[in-house]
Amino acid sequence: MNKTFGLITALFVLSYTGAAGPCLAQRTATESTVRDTTALDQATLNTILEKNRQGYKQGKVADYIPELGKANAQSLALSVVNSNGTIVSAGDIRQKFTIQSISKIIALMIAVRENGEATIFDKMGYFGTDKPFNHFGNLETMGKPLNPMMNAGAILTTALIKGKGEEPFVKILNMIRFITNNEHIDYSHAVYNSERETGHRNRGMFYIMRNNGLIDGEGEEKLNNYFKQCSIEITVEDLAKIGYFFANHCVRYDGNRQYRDPNLSQLIQSQMLIAVMYEFSGEYARTVGLPSKSGVGGGITVSVPGKMGIGAFSPALDQHGNSLAGYRMVLDLVKARQLSLFD
Repeated sequence: MNKTFGLITALFVLSYTGAAGPCLAQRTATESTVRDTTALDQATLNTILEKNRQGYKQGKVADYIPELGKANAQSLALSVVNSNGTIVSAGDIRQKFTIQSISKIIALMIAVRENGEATIFDKMGYFGTDKPFNHFGNLETMGKPLNPMMNAGAILTTALIKGKGEEPFVKILNMIRFITNNEHIDYSHAVYNSERETGHRNRGMFYIMRNNGLIDGEGEEKLNNYFKQCSIEITVEDLAKIGYFFANHCVRYDGNRQYRDPNLSQLIQSQMLIAVMYEFSGEYARTVGLPSKSGVGGGITVSVPGKMGIGAFSPALDQHGNSLAGYRMVLDLVKARQLSLFD
């Protein structure tokens, strides 16, 4: 009796294992296929880059900050950090440019970590906008910025980071160095001085918020930290790493989980989706459909949630202040691999 029972049990286990084996193998193969179809290779990047090489001719380099006007409009670069952390890049990948408004998502991350989301968004809104990046928004009417991505909200965000003097800026710089695993990143003194000397519109926002009690202290140290963070110099690969970081719960491309925070990642990406292309955000969500952030230095960082990061660079901008060829390259990548959240 015991022998018969043991034989039946053994046959049952073997039968179950045999049935489960192919299912597991099939699932693994399916997951592998998904990874293979979404991963981007060198040939794809080269093709997209060459297709958009002349795109700069329809744009214009930012010249309202004099130092930015010196950029080479023909510079073009594209980079991807795939889901496994491998980096693929094409074009002028060693070309440095200033991060500009892309720094806003880093500053927001630090400010929320230090103060909590409720404290930060008690002083500003979660709203999208149909206004340009440097519009005063509802500062004059409701007294608070629309969101942390327009200049007014970004200036306030940086002012809320704890520390004296340039300590808040140093925190932003060090966080960018950590995310990119690039200790050589620094800021351009020439661009910083140019921004500080000509940034009177930003200065006006700063003083309105100080008058409204949102920013405390004397002098312009907190405003200068904002000018300085915008002047941080990066490459297109650094942008792709930033995109990957927020796409993957604040885990670095090499697997470093020191800042892992799914909730914070969700907050940052939600702002990237609804507000960070300014008045073009709605159309961008329709065409690209991914959390992204542009800067007037010509960069765009893109997060493909749970998968990859994309960086694009071309300093010639469209009428909204977004990289023209950069946007087109991102759009081509999204279409090539059906990466949109809405696909």
